[in-house]
Amino acid sequence: MQIRVGFGYDMHPLQEGRELWIGGVKLEYEKGLQGHSDADVLIHAICDALLGAANLRDIGYHFPDSSPAWHNVDSKLLLRHTMNLLEEEGYSLGNIDATICAEQPRLNPHIPAMQRRLAEVMGVGEEFISIKATTSERMGFVGREEGITAYAVVLIQKS
Repeated sequence: MQIRVGFGYDMHPLQEGRELWIGGVKLEYEKGLQGHSDADVLIHAICDALLGAANLRDIGYHFPDSSPAWHNVDSKLLLRHTMNLLEEEGYSLGNIDATICAEQPRLNPHIPAMQRRLAEVMGVGEEFISIKATTSERMGFVGREEGITAYAVVLIQKS
């Protein structure tokens, strides 16, 4: 069995007038994340980690922000497509460990819904997806509530 590890990171600025999607879940908040797609920072970090682990380049290569096809797209579609790419290469998910960094809104109450949604999209059990939330202690652009970041580490395996 071959195992591989991948790391993903993403950040998006907060913007008035946008919906806030994190982990495939729409959160009620006064601002959303700015981006070419729905700017789901957690899904983007996970996609990058998965693609990197399989040596399939990165999210920008597969879903470029210069392409109208990906404008305002639901990031769950990007994640499903990423999983299909991995499956075509013979990989399956071992596990995900992800962290979202935001001052507001409070994310901990939404983590179980995010785990359920991601597990459904990826076709795996919720127990394979760990999501944590933290703040940046009011430091930097996240601390000033200008944006949100996400980090993900994944383990994939090929039999």
